[in-house]
Amino acid sequence: MNTKKRIIGICGSASRNSGNLAILKYISELGKSEMELEIIADLTEFPHYKTELTDENVPKKITDFRNKISCSDGIIICTPEYVFSIPSGLKNILEWCVSTTVFSDKPVGLITASASGEKGHEELKLIMKTIQTYFTDDTTLLIQGIKGKASKDGEIIDGKTETEIHKLIKSFKELTK
Repeated sequence: MNTKKRIIGICGSASRNSGNLAILKYISELGKSEMELEIIADLTEFPHYKTELTDENVPKKITDFRNKISCSDGIIICTPEYVFSIPSGLKNILEWCVSTTVFSDKPVGLITASASGEKGHEELKLIMKTIQTYFTDDTTLLIQGIKGKASKDGEIIDGKTETEIHKLIKSFKELTK
């Protein structure tokens, strides 16, 4: 019996109708026969990281997030670059997990979709390597000029980008086997 993989999609964008969210929705539709993608789209719902709460009194929202990550078969992060870095909301939820092992050995797909994105993409890969996730060059993707590649309606409107996303998803599925 072939059961669907439980995947958590994290949208790093603070915009409601971002190209990053469109990509995650596209991936969800694309892989719906093989994976169940739960998208976490609003990172503003998570409390700001406080070191003194990492061991005791961890907020329920964070405990629930950690449990989702821990119980998943893999994670796909799709994020823009803000000021040559990853967005603060994404950094915040990752910081809540640094002192845990919830990301350790998890297969991840990493997509940076932004105007440029090079620095943010490198930073995202470094952070994910530091928290011991597992990814390959084929499960990472930098999409530059995203505003011309995804519509406001959430459709991927660039053929090359569509092909690259398909390739990433194929590699990500292999990684989660």
